[in-house]
Amino acid sequence: MRCRICNREAQKQAQSESKYCELHEKGYQNILKKFEMWRKASDIEWKKYLRDIANNPFTGIWAREVAENLLKEKA
Repeated sequence: MRCRICNREAQKQAQSESKYCELHEKGYQNILKKFEMWRKASDIEWKKYLRDIANNPFTGIWAREVAENLLKEKA
């Protein structure tokens, strides 16, 4: 399976394959982990959180690409 974003080989996980390569998978996991903290602190919604990540100039490239991809998928 290939990464949805960059077409590299997707990361293999214990029970299944990821939708992302190793680098984008790390970005995705960081997004998920940080969302829990942000949600508790500010009651932010998932789409708003993803838009904020995608538009933040300090967001890393891997996380930004994942956020943009998730927004496109859900649109």
